[in-house]
Amino acid sequence: MDIRKIGVVGCGQMGGGIAQVCARAGYEVVVSEINEELLKKGLGKIQSALDRNVQKERMTQAERDATLARLKGTTDTGDFSTCDLVIEAAVENLELKKKIFGELDKVCPERAILATNTSCLSVTEMAGVTGRPDRVLGMHFFNPVPVMTLLEIVRTEATSEATLDTARQLGEKLGKTYVIIPDSPGFIVNRLITPQIMNAIRMVESGISTPKDIDTAMTLGVNYPMGPLALADLIGLDTVLFIANGIYDKLKDEQYAAPELLKKMVESGQLGRKTGKGFYEYNR
Repeated sequence: MDIRKIGVVGCGQMGGGIAQVCARAGYEVVVSEINEELLKKGLGKIQSALDRNVQKERMTQAERDATLARLKGTTDTGDFSTCDLVIEAAVENLELKKKIFGELDKVCPERAILATNTSCLSVTEMAGVTGRPDRVLGMHFFNPVPVMTLLEIVRTEATSEATLDTARQLGEKLGKTYVIIPDSPGFIVNRLITPQIMNAIRMVESGISTPKDIDTAMTLGVNYPMGPLALADLIGLDTVLFIANGIYDKLKDEQYAAPELLKKMVESGQLGRKTGKGFYEYNR
């Protein structure tokens, strides 16, 4: 299937990044938010990111202008009616995502592919509320989307080979390296990394070590680019909690059970980089 116009539901940390890379790759992009304030904020972050790329000579001013010209913001789901593929990037709440998929199924043309950027939730359940389960799949990007090169393509039992082929081709055009995995809790990366983050938080919670020492040990001892707690702050502690809960709800495996410290930090608004404070403090 020839993809020319892409829709992105959500212009936050992930959705904005997805919209940016799609527009830069030459696609016409429509990105939505639930209100004008959030939309303006999201589009502003995309523009700022592109401006930094120009300043650092990663792209030309002409490329920056052309990318923004291909990008349209909206608060109206009806604007996805001419899209060939729509990627949902809302918060990790299954009922919300199912609602979005139901709305997209009504609005989007019959040929359109519907994808979700979920980190851990059931793609099959989202596909189940549509009349096109063969054209639904997961396309899990990683944060920050313009920098991270991995794309997890998640297929359900109903996902067609044609839909998979289209996702593969899109991933390649976006400069991503893709892996394909059946629909399962946490897919590959989060299934493996979440227990490590949970254990690091438990070590802090029990007083065994400090966030700095844990991250230093993992960066220098295992050659990770950043430690598990710095990574959690980058992802967003609320998202980390969503992921842990989502996998635990399906597997009932205690290694995915969220520590009380993580729950308390999320409740108090200490979400990591996006709020200026998590396991570390940041200048916003």
